Amino acid sequence: MPDTTHDFRSPPAQGRTRGGPTARLTAAFHSWWARRHGHAPPASGTGGPPPAAGVVHGGPAESTLWRMRTTVRDAPGALAALCTALAGEDVDILSLQTHPLGTATVDEFLLRAPAGLTGAGLTAAVSGAGGTGTWIERADAHDLVDAPTRMLGLATRTALDAAELPLALRQLLGRCTIRSLPAAAGAGRRAPDGVPAEGTLEDTVMRLRAPEGGVITVERPYLPFTPTEFARARALVELDTRLGPRVPRGQDVLTLSEGSDITVRRADTGDLEAARAMHERCSPETLRLRYHGPVGDVDRYLNHLLGPRFGRTLAVRTASGRLVGLGHLLWDGDETEVALLVEDAWQRRGIGGELLARLVAMAGEAGCAHVYAVTQASNTGMVAAMRGLELPLDYQIEEGTLVITARLDRRPARRVRDEHGEREHGGSRAGRRPQAPADGR
Repeated sequence: MPDTTHDFRSPPAQGRTRGGPTARLTAAFHSWWARRHGHAPPASGTGGPPPAAGVVHGGPAESTLWRMRTTVRDAPGALAALCTALAGEDVDILSLQTHPLGTATVDEFLLRAPAGLTGAGLTAAVSGAGGTGTWIERADAHDLVDAPTRMLGLATRTALDAAELPLALRQLLGRCTIRSLPAAAGAGRRAPDGVPAEGTLEDTVMRLRAPEGGVITVERPYLPFTPTEFARARALVELDTRLGPRVPRGQDVLTLSEGSDITVRRADTGDLEAARAMHERCSPETLRLRYHGPVGDVDRYLNHLLGPRFGRTLAVRTASGRLVGLGHLLWDGDETEVALLVEDAWQRRGIGGELLARLVAMAGEAGCAHVYAVTQASNTGMVAAMRGLELPLDYQIEEGTLVITARLDRRPARRVRDEHGEREHGGSRAGRRPQAPADGR
């Protein structure tokens, strides 16, 4: 698949001018609109397996969805030439966005092409019409959502939950690596030197001022960012900054097999004191298995783990309000880690399995392809909890540390036992109170 890049750093133009209508442009767009008779693949309704990603069935002939970017001169007739070339290959333009860059423009297409037309064939057709630096990849039905609708959806998710910001940026910008760098110690909310308030854009790297004063770095080596993408990302970060810290406050009330009630809800830095007290009640061995060595400054760990910028945390409390378990879903660049800590007196009751199943469900909803846990072979509780997910697992030993990776597939992470919502996790049963709102779901 062609994957070429070029310099996107030209200053953005005030607007894009293609000139008045021409016969060529009119013919191309008439061809485009005449072929727009249904944007989504038809549902089979037969209960059979879904089609492969990007392959559309049910029409006159099979077709494939593609996302493509190419750069053309910002001149009258340039877009018409591209549309004419695509029409000549029986390609339907489902959506088009333009990213002005001064003397050139990046055109971003969502295309429906005949199944026999390869990415190389599409690139060749576009190249012959004046397109340069073309990038192309397979798309699926999710890409059919237009840009304004997608931005509104991402803004809504970000507004409801501060932990959604990294995920929203990833969905906005595609495959990318996102890392958060906290502000320097003692600097308050001041970001590290060299990153202005408006952020910076350098080809395949953008840096944005984080709401807490640090820096969010986004890298996409295979495709440079455009000024339009940079502006959209800044808008999401600004929205998050204005709304301040927030997490959904719904909770579930569960009954363990021995009859004890527990609640599960999202946690944040407001739970720091309770989490610190739980750490003090945990044995050194439990803490060693969780943190893979001696625990020094617990506050340093907890401030990071409970911060919404780094992932999501679930807290388990008893009926009396004591915090007895924490489950973490951590955004680790472009990967996702899960980690558990359950107080000694509350282990072997199914709490770890309940937390892990919820974290994995969150990861699936966030579009993560897999999650991994870093533990030790002696941590039989964590190993059993990962096996209890009933997902494909991969085991690797790295310098005495066991890394278990679960691939998220279509099989559910939790099994429904009966119509009353009773579920099984690793041999213990937990019944959900039907009146309790679901947390983060």
